[in-house]
Amino acid sequence: MSKGLSLWFAASSILLLMVTAIMLTHSLWLALLFCILSIGNIGWGFVIKAKRNRSGANQH
Repeated sequence: MSKGLSLWFAASSILLLMVTAIMLTHSLWLALLFCILSIGNIGWGFVIKAKRNRSGANQH
């Protein structure tokens, strides 16, 4: 995975987790929504990394 894409997933995950923490004081439902989005974003980053590593391994 490129450095830019890694930085994007890291920064967006941190931002989503920060919003989740802030939403805990406002609404439990919004906090749960952002928690699910955070987990999904982190998971999607791993999926992208695995796909790129697999396609790169096939080329060598």
